[in-house]
Amino acid sequence: MREKTGRKKSRIMGPDDANIAGNVHGGTVLKMIEEAGAIISTRHCNTRPGERCVAALARVERTDFLSPMCIGEVAHVSAEISYTSKHSVEVQVNVESENILNGAKRLTNKATLWYVPLSLNNVHKVLEVPPIQFVGKEQEEEGRRRYEEQKMERMETKERNGDIILPVINPDRQRKEPYTVGYSQSSLIHLVGPSDCTMLGFVHGGVTMKLMDEVAGIVAARHCKTNIVTASVDAINFHEKIKKGSVVTVSGRMTFTSNKSMEIEVFVDVDPFVTDTQERYRAVSAFFTYVSLSPEGRPLPVPQLVVETEEERRRFEEGKGRYLQSKAKRQAKLQPLTQQ
Repeated sequence: MREKTGRKKSRIMGPDDANIAGNVHGGTVLKMIEEAGAIISTRHCNTRPGERCVAALARVERTDFLSPMCIGEVAHVSAEISYTSKHSVEVQVNVESENILNGAKRLTNKATLWYVPLSLNNVHKVLEVPPIQFVGKEQEEEGRRRYEEQKMERMETKERNGDIILPVINPDRQRKEPYTVGYSQSSLIHLVGPSDCTMLGFVHGGVTMKLMDEVAGIVAARHCKTNIVTASVDAINFHEKIKKGSVVTVSGRMTFTSNKSMEIEVFVDVDPFVTDTQERYRAVSAFFTYVSLSPEGRPLPVPQLVVETEEERRRFEEGKGRYLQSKAKRQAKLQPLTQQ
């Protein structure tokens, strides 16, 4: 096992944390996960004497929403550092919900996050990370493999970030057929204020993820016209920092539907300071997966996405590939359990 370096945080879920169905908003859960990761990473990166730093979120691996969390329950978020490279920290985060009336607990979320330490004196300077000690060589090699994989995927994602989702103006007036990409496509424009930012003046990763989840949820709800919930989030890649005072445009579009799920691609584009010479840029990208539920909370069939262009068909096939790959991984994890 690796050396234990962890922290725990608990908070009761109130009405402000609810989605329209009455459960805890998926974006709220993502924000709690990121906060826990940021705290433990920043603490670890400042364990050595010398230049002080703040850990900035670089990537969130696939996050599964295993069970909905209810208002009135206590969320227990635990974080543990699982690997360090020269300039990055891998953190494993688990979220449990507790019914404080009967003490029952259940696991609701699992996530893996990657952080980089930025100097307090120079936000463009990435500092070195203190290493953690591993009990066995096998655990260290497995961590290095995960590091190389996420590094490669981040580079590949950044290369295809030239794609654009144009903001939708007055979507009800547009002549779009139901179940098409254009019919459900949605955008949100947000001015970055001081409460959204870290002490370095850049947006918290958790704030960005919450905005992305809101937009993805709107796309999913427009498509199927039912109650929807976040089922999982594929890797969220943070390509560039977002400064205080910037205007962010969060845009989402449907890419793929299976019989019971919807994949939504979400981009975060940034218009920098008015006095800044930097041009508009892509800051974050991710894929969210949602499911449709009946009023009783049972899964409903998802209306199939109608693709109208070759580009939409290409994205649909790519989404289908991600769906099948994810399905195969879940089945592989279940096989050892069924054989016991």
